[in-house]
Formats: sequence, structure tokens, C-alpha cells
Amino acid sequence: MSMSSHLAELKKKHEHLSMEVERAQRAPGTDGLKVVDLKKRKLKLKEEIQRLSS
Repeated sequence: MSMSSHLAELKKKHEHLSMEVERAQRAPGTDGLKVVDLKKRKLKLKEEIQRLSS
């Protein structure tokens, strides 16, 4: 897998997690720990994207 395709895949996963976080925050009764977990995963992806981009 080339670096650019790997970065594109990571960005796609990051966008998917963003949508999941938004959905979870809007849904009544969503477990706060689930939202925290999603945000942590999203942050790790963002850091990985930044690390590979530089």
C-alpha cells in the first residue's frame, strides 16, 4: 500500500469516526464512555495522519 493511499484510508476512518461522535452525542441516553472512546480513537488517527504527513 502506498503512503498516499494509506493516508487517504486513515482520513476516511477519521471522517467516519467524526460522524459517529456526532451521532452518539445527539442520541439520547448514549453512554458517555462510548463518546470518550470514539474521541480518543479519532485523536489517535489524527495524530497518525499528522505524523505521516510530515
